[in-house]
Amino acid sequence: MNRSYRKGTARLVRCALGAGLVAGLLAGAPAATAAESATGEVYVALGDSMPSGPLIPLPTGPLACGRSTQNYPHELAERLDVAELRDVTCSGAKTEHMAQPQRLSLLDQDMGEAPPQFDALSADTTLVTLTIGGNDAGLVGIAQDCMQLNPTAEPCKTGHTEGGVDRVAERVDSAAPKVAAVLDGIRAKAPDARVIVAGYGLYIKPGGCWPVQPVLGVDADYLQGAVDRLNGILAEQAAAHDAEYVDLRTPSAGHDACQAPSRRWIEGYVPTSPAAPLHPNAAGEAAYARLIGDHITGA
Repeated sequence: MNRSYRKGTARLVRCALGAGLVAGLLAGAPAATAAESATGEVYVALGDSMPSGPLIPLPTGPLACGRSTQNYPHELAERLDVAELRDVTCSGAKTEHMAQPQRLSLLDQDMGEAPPQFDALSADTTLVTLTIGGNDAGLVGIAQDCMQLNPTAEPCKTGHTEGGVDRVAERVDSAAPKVAAVLDGIRAKAPDARVIVAGYGLYIKPGGCWPVQPVLGVDADYLQGAVDRLNGILAEQAAAHDAEYVDLRTPSAGHDACQAPSRRWIEGYVPTSPAAPLHPNAAGEAAYARLIGDHITGA
């Protein structure tokens, strides 16, 4: 795939995201509200587009964050019947945006900035969920570059591992100390909170499913391998920083982007339900909420 085609694909993904968010806003998105409950749980959701749920109706919060009222934080808050939900997840967020503002844009237009996600934390926070690191490693952009319509083309893995060095693996590994710093920051601001680190799901089955998803089999395994490597880092850092890791990858088997639309938790390069390309759909977010909720309650 030539560079201009890859750039065009990335531009189409950004436009699809932006157009869907604008449509959701015009349809009338409700403002975020805190559910009143006798439980007294104060829940803060942190992270990137995986938990924010871009293009899943209806949007809430800053438009460019792509935050949905059907994302796993909102679904989990309802399942747990929490007293207050502070969902500050945002598409494009990196580990640095936990403690620093995040510049926002939509369709290449400046949309201001989102405050540091840590601003939502306080001494009364009792529960925190976190999914972060994918943007630090640039995994979505790499997946876009690996899109391939020619089954005889050279795998994109070759370019990323030239000279015997896996540069994607290096980028993933470099997220480890950043995730560690995020977990330390959460503990400093919310010392009594139960901290749940949720991993990323199964995006594509072993061997892929070209041409249903236009990525060569070897590249499908390479890309999912990078996701799995990041999940390993998240699990290790959670264990080392008094947090709990929830595996979403294993129970996602049979629900990846290669499956029939009715079974997918993850959308592929061309979504078949309202969701951003290469992101969870509403069914996926609901499934993640159930899995995380079962972990929290011991169900």
